[in-house]
Amino acid sequence: MRICLIGFGAVGQGVVKIISLKKKHVKNKFNIELKVVGVSDSSGSAINQEGLDEELLLDIKSKTNKIYNYPKYGDNSLQGIELLDNVDYDCLVEATPTNISTGEPAKSLTLKAFNDKKDVVTSNKGHLALFFNEMISKAKENNVEFKFEASVGGAMPIINFSKKTLPSSEIESIIGILNGTTNFILSRMTSEGSSYKDTLEESKVLGIAETDPSQDVEGIDAACKTVILANSVLGIDCVYDDIEIEGITNITSQAIELAKKEGYFIKLIAEISKDKLKVAPRLVKKNSPYAIEGTLNMATLKTDLAGDVTVVGKGAGSIETASAILTDIINIKKTIRE
Repeated sequence: MRICLIGFGAVGQGVVKIISLKKKHVKNKFNIELKVVGVSDSSGSAINQEGLDEELLLDIKSKTNKIYNYPKYGDNSLQGIELLDNVDYDCLVEATPTNISTGEPAKSLTLKAFNDKKDVVTSNKGHLALFFNEMISKAKENNVEFKFEASVGGAMPIINFSKKTLPSSEIESIIGILNGTTNFILSRMTSEGSSYKDTLEESKVLGIAETDPSQDVEGIDAACKTVILANSVLGIDCVYDDIEIEGITNITSQAIELAKKEGYFIKLIAEISKDKLKVAPRLVKKNSPYAIEGTLNMATLKTDLAGDVTVVGKGAGSIETASAILTDIINIKKTIRE
């Protein structure tokens, strides 16, 4: 499978790294030959139809931060959507930053690939939160595969899990923790008694929170994931503006301490059902499935036949998110073969 990768930040680099690590395993187990034929970032691109050297790509990015410095095959005149007309590929891996205002450039990249009859795997949330039904309709119209497991829970396999493991059950609701950064902050405030401000600064130093953490702490990231799960798992037609959102910026160490004394933790919880689409801080019992710590994500799926089923996994990290992307790539090829 010839892969074109657009977006070479943490997630994009993670994708190239695990392809380098796992391509022999994927070839031996699934008879799928993975080949990265084009990569683009904000500086330019590198294209080789015979396949780019993954380790060399990572080394050049690390040392120069400019993909076009790739020997012989680098090009500083091509980037983004222009790359798609200049490389012969089977699957676009779209890993650009989430834009919740317009969904760009992910929306245009995805639609371009669909119109060119190419499959797409994305870790992006913006275009899905704003234009979910349009994206799905265009994929079906062009008879291509569109996978987005990595957009919701990193390594936590909730979308694939619900569709492949629970096909006999109707999923009535999902309640979970869908943002690793806020879970880390609230966990540290609970264990250390620290203030929100100090804990946020600590999470930035550790690289868990972005320099601008607003999408996480204001509940925006979790709300985007709520839209994706509502549409893809529960069949609820909704967009970002339909979600009731409250972040964690007003949570105090005093409130957390009071909750602890009563046997509760405070967590940022997403509630997804036909009656409620909401992201907000909630009290959860100390020994419940919601009492997870660090950057873990979790979700409980309420079903009619299997009861409550809970999945837990790392919701952040370049390798963890890239693992979900590689799973989607493998599943696309398996689907085509079947």
